[in-house]
Amino acid sequence: MYLLPAIDILDGRAVRLARGDYDAVTVYHDDPATQAQLFEEDGATWLHVVDLDGAKSGNPDNIEVVRRILACTKLKVEVGGGVRSLEVADRLLDAGATRVILGTALVRDPDFAQAAMEKFGPDALVAGIDAKAGEAAVAGWIEGSGMSALDLAARMADLGYEHIVYTDIARDGMQTGVDPHAYADVAEAFRNPVIVSGGIATAADIRALAPIADAVEGVIAGRAIYEGTLSVADGVAACAGTYQVSDALEAEERPLTIEDLEG
Repeated sequence: MYLLPAIDILDGRAVRLARGDYDAVTVYHDDPATQAQLFEEDGATWLHVVDLDGAKSGNPDNIEVVRRILACTKLKVEVGGGVRSLEVADRLLDAGATRVILGTALVRDPDFAQAAMEKFGPDALVAGIDAKAGEAAVAGWIEGSGMSALDLAARMADLGYEHIVYTDIARDGMQTGVDPHAYADVAEAFRNPVIVSGGIATAADIRALAPIADAVEGVIAGRAIYEGTLSVADGVAACAGTYQVSDALEAEERPLTIEDLEG
């Protein structure tokens, strides 16, 4: 399990939205590339980047900002937001992105989702599923899709996807903690571990994932890092520690306690 600090780009700046609301924007840094460098200096090895303008428009509006992030750090970067064509995915991967996140296109254009898998393969792609009350949302979280998030996860597994970011929209940017059971359900439907997104407030929230550590690939944190309730260093350590707790519990065959989670 690894930490992915998040940079959401809107109008060229690093921001966070509350519950995906474009009218509830907090600007954290005017230069996303500088922010990425700070994350790297604090121990991050991965970065989660979303082009919020692109998520609404369907165009890679901030691709040059993404290029600057990739040029000035050695971070492994996954990028999403407005990736709805093979050409856009190709440009991001050529720019140096490790993985490209497909979101709205998974629902609206299943043929594209399959074509992307055939062209780029599972190592270069992430299925981005954003859910509100169990329903997959599209178009920058603005619209419901009418499709169950679990059904969509299962469909992506059938197409060969091996990475998935699952965002609980109701918790995203709210620092309300995570629901481990929800992510366990997604991982079961997807048949692969899930990247957790939404609700992380402190290192304790990451440690709370210890009982389902085998179902979690990574943890995305944004507002908590920007507002100081979680440092990158503590987040990285907590991600590593969840496996240690999980392994210890399995070896001792005893139930998880509050002491285990609080470390």
